[in-house]
Amino acid sequence: MDRKHKRIADEREGIGAQAAERCADGGTTRDNSASRRRGPKLEDAILDAAWDVLVEHGYHGFTFEAVAARAGTSRPVLYRRWPQRDDLLLATLTKFWLPVAVPDTGSLRDDAIGFLRNANADRAPTITLMSVQLADYFRDTGTSFSELRETLLPPGQATPFEAIIARAIERGELPDVPRSSRVVNLPFDLLRHDMLTTMRAVPDESIVEIVDEVWLPLLGVPGARPRRRLRPHRPEPTSLA
Repeated sequence: MDRKHKRIADEREGIGAQAAERCADGGTTRDNSASRRRGPKLEDAILDAAWDVLVEHGYHGFTFEAVAARAGTSRPVLYRRWPQRDDLLLATLTKFWLPVAVPDTGSLRDDAIGFLRNANADRAPTITLMSVQLADYFRDTGTSFSELRETLLPPGQATPFEAIIARAIERGELPDVPRSSRVVNLPFDLLRHDMLTTMRAVPDESIVEIVDEVWLPLLGVPGARPRRRLRPHRPEPTSLA
C-alpha cells in the first residue's frame, strides 16, 4: 500500500473510531443536529449509573465496564474523566453525599441535638448501605469510614460540630480554648457507631443521651452533669444453714 492510500485508510479508521464513540455517548453519526449528551449532562448520567451499580453490586462489582454499560457509553469516555476506578468512586460518592442541615437555634445543646436528628434521618440509610457495599474498598485501601468522610468534605470546610462550637463561643456559651477534633466531633462519631452497630436509625433517646450525658459534660458546660446510673439491686445470698 502506497503512502497516499495508507493515509486515506488511517483517516477513515480515525473517523470510524470517533463515530463509534459518538454513538456510545448517546449521539448519532447521521447529522449534527441529533441529540448528544455532553459535558455536565453526560457526567451526571454516568454518575447516576455509577451510583446504581454501587448500590446493586457493591465495590467488587463497581467496574468501568459495568458503569459504562449502565450509562450507555464507552469505557474510554470514563477513563478520560476518571483515570482510576477510585476516582470514579469518589466522584460518585461526592455527588450523592449531600450535606446535612446544621440548625442555628441559639443554643449549643439544641443545635447539637437538632443536627444529630437531621443526620439520623438523612444519613442512616446511606451509612448502613455504604458500610456494606464499601467493605471491600475499606479493606483494599486500608482506610476507614471516617477517612472517607474527610475526603468527601470540601477542603478547608469546617465540620458541622466545628461550626456549632464556633457559634457557641461567639454567644459566650463556651470559652475559647483549644479542643481536640476528637472531642468536638464526638457526637457524630457516636451516632455513626450506633448506626453501623445496629444497621438502622438511632432512637431519639440515644441522641439526647449522647449530647446530655457525654458531650456537654466533656466540654465542661456549666450545669451539665452525666446522669448517674443506679446499679441493679442484688440481694445478699442467704444461708441455707
